[in-house]
Amino acid sequence: MVERVYYTTFDSPLGRFYIGSTERGICKIHLPSEDAGSFFAWLKRMFPDADLVQDDDRYEHRLICEELGSYLSGELEEFRSALDVRGSDFQKRVWKEVGTIPFGSTRSYLDIAIAIGNANACRAVGAANGLNPIPIIIPCHRVIGANGSLTGYGGGIDMKRRLLELERSVSQRQRRFAD
Repeated sequence: MVERVYYTTFDSPLGRFYIGSTERGICKIHLPSEDAGSFFAWLKRMFPDADLVQDDDRYEHRLICEELGSYLSGELEEFRSALDVRGSDFQKRVWKEVGTIPFGSTRSYLDIAIAIGNANACRAVGAANGLNPIPIIIPCHRVIGANGSLTGYGGGIDMKRRLLELERSVSQRQRRFAD
């Protein structure tokens, strides 16, 4: 039986997201600032024998679109969508560690390298972070330079800044209400 990879789009205030999924979960989120053609090229490269099927009504697609909308509105901090993460063992270790960065917080590439047990792997961590197929859910935008600078992001530095500002404003609002 031929594997199927499903896709849909999600229009947001930031622009159009492209979303890919398999039977196991979300496998790709393509940010609005990226070329749509590269989304389909990635799917074909990762799933060369699969049929690509547009399915806007698929449960996984409805859920992730709802979650992205809630996240971008400042109403959601943790995603519950199932994921189908594709990458090398090293990349998966990096992405798993990146996934532990709390909403509204940041970590440096060095912090991630140390956490995975290789303080000398900062550049490799940066490369893995840049290849994250599921940004926002695996929050690679929360990884910054050791000096606090905003460095590389697939969606562009402006989008990274906007996502971090969104999370900070939600976190600050929550702290004000907690006091």
